[in-house]
Amino acid sequence: MDIENAKIEEVIEKINSLYKTSQQRELNNEEKDLQSRLRKRYIDNVKKNFRAQLEGIELNNKKKG
Repeated sequence: MDIENAKIEEVIEKINSLYKTSQQRELNNEEKDLQSRLRKRYIDNVKKNFRAQLEGIELNNKKKG
């Protein structure tokens, strides 16, 4: 799976799939590594979107009255 170019929906789906697998059995090292990289990709995406929202906010310092 090309994590960097995958749609975020695909990343979430795979994270959830690995979680469900981990509830049935212990993940092997390759699966744990993939899970870690997917989680990092997801968190980076959340940070990027949050930063974009903050940068889009205009402050209005004028007092009403």
